[in-house]
Parts: sequence; C-alpha cells; structure tokens
Amino acid sequence: MLKHITRLFRGEEMQVMNYRRLLPTVWLGFLSASLLAGCGGSPEKSVDVARNTAAVAKPNVVIMFADDLGYGDLGSFGHPYIRTPNIDTLAAEGQRWTDFYVAAPVCSPSRAALLTGRLPVRSGLYGNAIRVFFPDEPGGFPDTEVTLAEALKEHGYATGMFGKWHLGDAPHALPTRHGFDEWVGVPYSNDMNWVGEPDFEALVKLNMSGDLEQRAAIYARRAAKYAAPEKEHFAAPLFFSKVTPDGFEDSVEQPTDQTLLTQRATAAATDFIQRHADKPFFLYLPYSMPHTPLFRSEAFAGRSLGGRYGDVVEEIDVSVGAVREALTQAGVLENTLIVFTSDNGPWLFMREEGGLSGLLRDGKGTTFEGGVRVPAVFSWPGTIAPEVVSDIGSAMDLFSTVMTLVGGDAASATDGLDLSPRLLGSAPSPRNEMPYYRGGVLYAYRKGPWKLHFITEGAYGLAPAKQEHTVPQLFHLQRDPAERFDVALSHPEVVSDIQAAVTAHREGLTIAPSLFDARLAALMAPQ
Repeated sequence: MLKHITRLFRGEEMQVMNYRRLLPTVWLGFLSASLLAGCGGSPEKSVDVARNTAAVAKPNVVIMFADDLGYGDLGSFGHPYIRTPNIDTLAAEGQRWTDFYVAAPVCSPSRAALLTGRLPVRSGLYGNAIRVFFPDEPGGFPDTEVTLAEALKEHGYATGMFGKWHLGDAPHALPTRHGFDEWVGVPYSNDMNWVGEPDFEALVKLNMSGDLEQRAAIYARRAAKYAAPEKEHFAAPLFFSKVTPDGFEDSVEQPTDQTLLTQRATAAATDFIQRHADKPFFLYLPYSMPHTPLFRSEAFAGRSLGGRYGDVVEEIDVSVGAVREALTQAGVLENTLIVFTSDNGPWLFMREEGGLSGLLRDGKGTTFEGGVRVPAVFSWPGTIAPEVVSDIGSAMDLFSTVMTLVGGDAASATDGLDLSPRLLGSAPSPRNEMPYYRGGVLYAYRKGPWKLHFITEGAYGLAPAKQEHTVPQLFHLQRDPAERFDVALSHPEVVSDIQAAVTAHREGLTIAPSLFDARLAALMAPQ
C-alpha cells in the first residue's frame, strides 16, 4: 500500500487543499502597461536618487527564481522561438553560466537549498514519498534553519519576497517568520487548490482504500484541466504578509486571479525597490510560472511563437526588464547583483506545456542533467565583466557568495561555496563537485567534467524505469552533455576517483529525517 501512495505523491503538483475564502486587508495595484513596457521615471529623478544612494557601500541583491523553467527555454540558452530580450541582455552584459545546478530536481527542497546554502538531506527539507510540501502542512520550514534573508537582516538589509514560497503555509513557516520584512505571493504551487476535487488527505485515504477506478477518474479530469486551464478550475490563495512593530500582519485573497500573478509580483517588487533605494536591500522574486497550469495576462495571450508556455516565459522576461528599469530609475543598478535562474528542470510530463531542457537529458524530477542543471545569469554592471562561464556553480552557493560580498558570515551555509572570485574574474569557481540527490538518496555525483550515475530513473511515470547499476554509468559532460555514451568500462580510474569523492562526501554528512514524509506517516498511523 505504501508503494502505491509513494508513487502517487512523487508528482508534487497533483494534490489540492481547500482554504477558507478570506478578503485581503491589503490591496496591491496591478502593474501598469507603461511599466511592463520598460518605461521609467524622468532622468532628473533618477539622478537625484543616485545622489541619495551614492553612499551605499553594500550591494543590493536581487534573486529571480523561475518555476520549472528548462535549460533550453531562454533565447540566450538556445530557444529559437521564445523571445527573452531582457534576460538575454543581462546574460550579454554579465555572466551566463552553462553548468549551474540546483540541489534537487523538484521545488521545495531546491528552494530550501537556495535560501539556506545547505543540502536538503542535511536540513530534512526533502521527501522520499512526498516530494514537496502540500497545503495545510503542519510543519514547514524549521526555525533551526537560517535563511539568507535572516543573515542579511543582521547587516542592515531590507528584505522583501514577492512570489512563490513553497516551504510551508502554517503561520510559523511563512517567509515573514524567516527573515523577510514583507511578502506577497502564493504559498505553494499554483495547481494545489483544485476546485471540486479531493484534497491531500482525501487522496491519501483514497489510495489506502485501493479504489483505482476512482483515482483514475480524478486524474483524467485533472489532465483535461491542465490541458485547457481556466481561472475557475483553481482557487489558489495569494498571501499578503508583513512584519509590524506588534508582530505580523497577514491576510489572504482567495481565489486569486492567476492570470495576474506575474504582474502583481512585479508591481510589488518594483515598489519595494523604490521604497528602499536609500539602504541596502535583498529582493527575492520567485515567480509562480512557468509551472503549470500556465496562466498569463491578457496582453501576453497568443504573443509568443512558443505557444502558451512561450507567452508565460515572455511575460516573465518583461518582468525582468521592469525590475532592471526600476533599479535604473532608483539609481542603484550599478550597486546591485542580479541573479536569474530556475528551481529545477522542465516538467516534461506536461509535453508542450512543460518546457524544454535543450540538449540535456530528461527533466524535472530526475537526476539527469535536464532535471537539475538550470539556466543561470549573473549581472552587476561595472563589476561583473561579460563572459560565458563553464565552471560549476550551484544555487546552494548563493548564500555564501552573497554573504562574502556584503562582508558577512556564511558559516551556516555548510554546503555552499563562495562564487565571488569567479564572478569578479579573479579565480576559478571553488566548486568542482556536485552531488545529485533524489529525495534522500544519492543517485549520481559529478567531479570536474565527469558524472557517475549509481541509480537512474525517469520521473512521473516516464522512462527509464528505476535501475540500480552494479557498474555505475560514467559520462563526460563536456563532450556528451546529453548523457548518451556510457564510458565507465574505458575509464575505471575515473570511476574509482569519483567513488572516493562520494565516500568523502558521505563522511561529512548526516542525513536528517524527512520533514515532508512526516505528514504521510502521521496520516497512516493507527487512530
């Protein structure tokens, strides 16, 4: 029975929870057409703001984190039809990293690793049966973990988050309880509040009952709604939360209009920049898209040659341009590190609605390159020189990198490394190795250009079937980025070297119990 439940919940987007419908106490204005077009304020205002912020020594930090965006979904990373001129400009003027990784091939653990600089298996923010957090999660992000926002607040930074959290929706787990001064966004994936469908606990009970016919009917209905999403199919909540002198002020708008999610996150982000241009700030902009169901505003419907998926990505690109323009108008662009990347690879199960991994193999949910290697762009005008970088880097490294740049302590980021020497052009990346975890299990390991697979498996019912390799598979990623040709037998010395590296990696790691699976264990416990 557990096997069937495990199989069901490996697909992170397939469940739903019903929230009470609450009226928001905070209203957020929509992004105007002029802002989306990249139009800013007057030059005189920009100069005045620049004079006011000239004394700011510590850099501002902007991290933009797309959801399920594939390695091949941007113009600068090879997509022939999706137009992303704003992201491509950041890539041309800064560094485009070709070998940049997330710590997990699915959402919640990947986001946790970015914010903490720690492997999900070290923090417990992973799952073997339940891959991500679901609505009404009683646990969520633990107080014992230190976020980048908390670390930056110790250095006088204003911190704002606008977009998807997915690390717990209980009050104690919200972003404003973990270092962010304010947050506007969805608490989890945008497909977790299906209207008229069973919620998380109901589906667990259904699987325990063994009613396969009813389960098949439920997923057939959902597949149809994914294929032709309507606003009325989903009751996603939009949270408004901020820290106040007396504690916290929280409200929820439910359902929210998902066609406006990108616009509203952008409006909140640009407003945050304008309000905090006179002090160092950390802006975290984790977009809800292009996670399915795909929603874009009316102005972008049918705009892209890449279909609905392309529409969504092109709206994100315009958002990136609006954020950059807001930094320019605030006079702080040259004092701001901008990072754009994705939380994992494309959701290939969704076919043409799920994005592309380019020449990389497979996608989201897997430890093949397409699941964990993501597009990454670093921009800092006047500080980061234009370059294409093929050193290894990881979203886990952002914590250590940022704290080094601001003169802070990155001791809590036990798995992150400082990429600032490579960003500034003074030394190679310190990262030469990368572990590939699926849940709590190490499936593969990279050292230099070589990658060794101990276990291979597709995602969400897709091939290949899970296989534990008696003789691990070896690939040279620079010569064979698509992982087509196993060369283990001709390079036994490389296999032995990586196995030794894995032994050293495991010696310094204690795998914590899964915080995600704890909920399933509680539901299955005898009453």
